[in-house]
Amino acid sequence: MSETVRQEIEELRRKIEHHNHLYYSKAQPEISDREFDRQMQRLIDLEQEHPEYDDPNSPSHRVGGEPIDEFQTVEHRVPMLSIDNVFDLNRLADFDDRVRRGLDGADFTYTIEYKIDGVALAVVYENGTLATAVTRGDGQRGDDVTHNARTIRDLPLKLQSINLQSADLPELIEIRGEAYIPNSDFADLRAEQEKRGETVYANPRNLTAGSIKLLDPKVCAERKLRFFAHGIGAYEGIDFKSHQVFLEKLKAFGVVATPQVRHAKTLEEAQSKIEEMIEEIPSLDFEVDGLVLKVDRFDQRRTLGNTSKSPRWLVAYKWEKYEATTTLEDVQFQVGKTGRVTPVAFLAPVEIAGTTVSRASLHNADEIARLDLHEGDEVVVEKAGKIIPHVLRVAKEKRKKNAKAIRFPANCPVCDTKLQRDDGEVDFRCPNPNCPARLKGSLEFFASRTAMDIDGLGEKLIDQLIANDLVKSLPDLYRLKDRRDDLLNLERMGEKSVDKLIGSVEKSKSRPMWRLLTGLNIRHVGQSNARVLAEELGTLDEIMKQSTESLAAIPEIGDVIARSVHDFFEAERNRKLIEEFRDLGLDFGQPVKQRPDRSTGPLAGKTVVATGSLERFTRDEIKELIRDHGGKSSSSVSKKTDYVVAGTDAGSKLTKANELGVKVLKEEEFCELIGLDGG
Repeated sequence: MSETVRQEIEELRRKIEHHNHLYYSKAQPEISDREFDRQMQRLIDLEQEHPEYDDPNSPSHRVGGEPIDEFQTVEHRVPMLSIDNVFDLNRLADFDDRVRRGLDGADFTYTIEYKIDGVALAVVYENGTLATAVTRGDGQRGDDVTHNARTIRDLPLKLQSINLQSADLPELIEIRGEAYIPNSDFADLRAEQEKRGETVYANPRNLTAGSIKLLDPKVCAERKLRFFAHGIGAYEGIDFKSHQVFLEKLKAFGVVATPQVRHAKTLEEAQSKIEEMIEEIPSLDFEVDGLVLKVDRFDQRRTLGNTSKSPRWLVAYKWEKYEATTTLEDVQFQVGKTGRVTPVAFLAPVEIAGTTVSRASLHNADEIARLDLHEGDEVVVEKAGKIIPHVLRVAKEKRKKNAKAIRFPANCPVCDTKLQRDDGEVDFRCPNPNCPARLKGSLEFFASRTAMDIDGLGEKLIDQLIANDLVKSLPDLYRLKDRRDDLLNLERMGEKSVDKLIGSVEKSKSRPMWRLLTGLNIRHVGQSNARVLAEELGTLDEIMKQSTESLAAIPEIGDVIARSVHDFFEAERNRKLIEEFRDLGLDFGQPVKQRPDRSTGPLAGKTVVATGSLERFTRDEIKELIRDHGGKSSSSVSKKTDYVVAGTDAGSKLTKANELGVKVLKEEEFCELIGLDGG
C-alpha cells in the first residue's frame, strides 16, 4: 500500500511540474485550471496523510512552506559583478573598440538582451534539484532566499530533461537571473493593497524586492513572482561554448530565459537592433531599465576577462531619466496596425530634458488601472533616452472633486468591434481585420522605408485611398495602375504624381523578400528577424513550410517568434493574401542553393563604413549594397576598416580614416567598384 502511495505522489509531482512548465514557460497549457487545481489538492492531501514522503522540492510547497526566523548570508561561488553602463548609443563604439582590441581583431558575435528591472538571484541546482537561491547582496555575499524562490512558479524545483537523458543534467549549475512581477499582476496586487489599506508599492521592482525578502513564503507566494534567467555562475559536469548554447540548454532544462534575444556581428547591426528593441518596450509585460550587450562565446569572454568591478565582455545601455509635472488634458485610444489599442495622454505642454512634451504613453489598460487616472489630474511625466515619454504617477492629493475617471473602452474606438485580450497578454486588440484604423496602419507600415519602401505613399494619400475605396487590402496597392483615372481625381494628384506613385509601387515588387516579410506585419517579426529568416531559408514558400520547432531552431528566432510566424501562415486569410501577392508578381526570394555567391563579390571580406550625405543612396540602401556585394557594413572606423565611402559633411569618420590611412572612396568610385552604372 505505502509503495503505491509513494508512486502516486511521485507521479503527481511529475505531472504538476510538467503542467507548470507548459503554463508558465511555454504558455501552452494542456489541462484546465480546474484539473490542475484538482491534481494539486490531491497531492497536498496525500502528503499530509503521509508526511514520511515529504520533499522540500515538491510543487505543493510553491504555495508556501514554514516561515523562517532570519536570513542566512551565503558567499557566492563566483562573485556577482556589476555591469558597466553607457547612456549614449554612440558611446557603445568605445566598448566595441575595446572588445575588438582585446580579441586581437578576431570575429565575434554580440548577444543583446533586455535588462529586466527586478531583483538579481543566483539559483543553484545540484544534480538537477533546486538547492539554494541567493540575492546579489554586495556581489560577494547575499541573503539565502531559497524558501521564497520555491514559490516562483516558472522557476523549476527540479530541472527538466526535455529532449535530454537524465544523465545530461549537470552535477551543479548556478543560473543567474531576475525575479520580477509582471506589470499586469502588479496592477492587481496594488489594487488589493489599496483596498486593504496596506502600504502601496510604487512600482513592480519595489514590490519584488519587498516580497523576496519576506520571512513567510506563504505571503511571498501571493505576490506572483516570476523569473527570467540571463546568465551563469559556477557549473560542474557540463560545458557551454557560447551564450546561445547556454540559452538552448536552459530551454531544455525547463528554465525561462530573458525573451526576444537578438544577435549582431557588428556594432552598427547591434545599434540597429537596440533601437528596434526599444520600440517594443511598451508592449512588454515587465519593467525594463536598459539593454545588455554581451560577447557570445565563452572562450572569448575568458580572453577579455574582468576588472575588479565588472566583466570586460558586456555593457549595459541605459537611459538617463528626467521628470516634470503637468496637467492631463485628454486621453485618446489609438488603434495600430495589429489592432493593438494604445491609450495616449494629451498633456499641457511641458519642457523635459530640452524638448517640449505634449503627449505621453499610458501603455495599456493595466497601466490606466494602476495610475487610477481622472480627467484634469496633475501628473508626473518621465522621459528616458529614446523611449516615448510616459506618465509615471498621479498627484491624487491635488485631484478636483467629482473628477471623472478614465476608463479603457470595451469596444474598438474606430469600428466599435468588441476588444479582445488573449491569455498572458497585456494588450487589448481589435480583432476586426477590416477595421479602417488597422488598414491605415498596415498600409503606412507596408509602404515605409522599414518594409517595402514605396516612395510617395504617405499618410495623407493613404487616407484618400481608403476614403475613396481604392485600397481595401495590401494587394490593392498593386492594382492602382488600373485605377489611373480615379487617382487623378484625388487631391494634389496630377499626371506626374500619379506616374511617380505607380512607378514606385511597381518598383517595390522586386524588393528583397525580407522586405515583404517585414511588411506582412507578423507579430514579433521586425526587420532584423525578417532578414534572418530570409537569409536562412531563402524563399517565402520555404518559410511557410516550416514547423514551429524548425523555425525556433534558427538562431535569433526562438519560440515566441517561431510560433507567431507559424500561426500567421497557418491562417487561411493570410495564405490567400500571399497568393494574391504571388499573382501580382512580387519577389518571393531565391532558394538558398541558387543564390549568387557573395564570397566572390567585389567587397568580399572587406569592411566598409559609409559616412556623410550621399546623393544616390539612403543609409539603409548603401548598407544593403555593401552586404549584397560580399562586404560587411560598419558604423565605426578602425584599423580593420578597408574602405570609407564619404559623402558631403563626412565629419569625424573621414578625419579618422585619413589618420589611419584607410582608403576613402567618393560615391561614384564606390559605384564603379561594385559595378553600378553612374548617375
